[in-house]
Amino acid sequence: QVQLVESGGGLVQPGGSLRLSCAASGSIFIMHSMGWYRQAPGKQRELVASITSGGVTNYADSVKGRFTISRVNAENTVYLQMNSVKPEDTAVYYCKLVSGRGIYWGQGTQVTVSS
Repeated sequence: QVQLVESGGGLVQPGGSLRLSCAASGSIFIMHSMGWYRQAPGKQRELVASITSGGVTNYADSVKGRFTISRVNAENTVYLQMNSVKPEDTAVYYCKLVSGRGIYWGQGTQVTVSS
């Protein structure tokens, strides 16, 4: 069984910063990639950023230049540094892991950008 534990969400003012963390544990086997997705009320879940085991990153156009994804392979942990946040970044953020045994999701962490 694989578990993903997210942390770091909360309330932040527009223009501020926030750092999300996701730690994976359990029978991960071979990790292919990890990523962050988000879902705002009334909208579909969308990719925010992902990173492969080799360090190749991919970002949604809406967050390029503002968000940075990184990972510590030895700790099976992925981070999302969110800078210059905007009200439209408000959503529940989910961590996703793709491994040789399947796809796993975290429980989600709320990020609210508001003054």
